[in-house]
Amino acid sequence: MTRLPRLLAILLLALMAGVTAQASAERSPEQMIRDSIDELTGQIEGRRDHFAQNMDELEALVDDSLEQIADFRYIGASVMGRYFANATPQQRSRFVETFRQTLIDTYAKGLVTFDYRELRVLENQQSRRYEDQASVDMEVVAEDGSVYPVSYTLRLSDGQWKVVNVIVNGINLGLTFRNQFDQAMRDNGRDYDAVIDGWSPEVGVEELEQGA
Repeated sequence: MTRLPRLLAILLLALMAGVTAQASAERSPEQMIRDSIDELTGQIEGRRDHFAQNMDELEALVDDSLEQIADFRYIGASVMGRYFANATPQQRSRFVETFRQTLIDTYAKGLVTFDYRELRVLENQQSRRYEDQASVDMEVVAEDGSVYPVSYTLRLSDGQWKVVNVIVNGINLGLTFRNQFDQAMRDNGRDYDAVIDGWSPEVGVEELEQGA
């Protein structure tokens, strides 16, 4: 696993750590991310060896936490793009679950191998254009001094802020996955079931690595 997928694993856990149902409209998106990072450092430091030997435990942690911080129904519809309208309700739900499991399987392993020095939320954040949308900018500093800019897009849904997209080092993950879904549909004669069945951890990783 190369540096960028490892980075994504750290960022996923940074969001999950400490984010609960209290991440509501009463708490700003910036503070939510800051609190998550503080909690992350407390949970991970000194436990990498444990997680490396207990990947099932780590994946269960990821699985249990994702629902609270990411709007996967919104993300799934966005990734399917123009194909969403013609998909059956069953196909839509199945893709959301497959997409979710892909993230768990692909990036959880990077958690125990990525060496980072600092996770920092930037002091100067962009002003909100809409009350129900926000972005939070941060940086990840690797042990070798490399700095990776990260921007989260959040959406207020049912009184709770949830992540709907992430841009890492200039790579728009939502757009990347949408383009890959579109190409897979073209390659498979617009067979939804074949595309969903073939969506694997390798999908997304190769394109992300090319952008690193």
